[in-house]
Amino acid sequence: MTSLTPEILLRAYAVGLFPMAERRDDPTLYWIDPEKRGILPLDDFHVPRRLRRTVRRGEFEVCCNTAFADVIRACAAPGEGRDESWINDEIVSLYTTLNEMGRAHSVEAWKDGELVGGLYGVGLGAAFFGESMFSTVRDASKVALVHLVARLGKGGFELLDTQFVTDHLAQFGVVEIPRSGFRQILASALDRSASFPSEISQPELEAFLQSTTQTS
Repeated sequence: MTSLTPEILLRAYAVGLFPMAERRDDPTLYWIDPEKRGILPLDDFHVPRRLRRTVRRGEFEVCCNTAFADVIRACAAPGEGRDESWINDEIVSLYTTLNEMGRAHSVEAWKDGELVGGLYGVGLGAAFFGESMFSTVRDASKVALVHLVARLGKGGFELLDTQFVTDHLAQFGVVEIPRSGFRQILASALDRSASFPSEISQPELEAFLQSTTQTS
């Protein structure tokens, strides 16, 4: 893959492709098109009981798009159980540019003025493509995910692509569908428009929590 631009990247997302590097220090990017795709149904989001209490207590200050570059770099950094990363310098640069274009967004969890968790992804039509998340404090990335889904619902999004299914994401209701099914859902979402809300009120957040499925 050479001369990848933000515009080419967006066209790739529109047909179901996304880029990854083999390693953090590998300059080469590869297009990924999984046979099975993970999606999180926005109308069937599961929130574990303990996490629900954490969100309601407001243990983290949650913001959007205030520290995008810091979030993506934190996602690329070594962490517990993750020595290597598929996020290289070119990905950091490309997605930071997409953020400046209003096409990529971050949700950040702060505690005592420190960025302790977050996630980022790409918005296109009414589809949001979740890319990666990180956490240095328990539940920080999970709280960011709850806020992301609440904002996507408020903004009119129809699809949250998680790319793959992991044990971490499965607890929230992520399902795996065939590539052909994903492309159909994606095409429908791309035909519609949505906006990414930077703010969500406490009453809106509470109403969202009440609408979700509670798990143990």
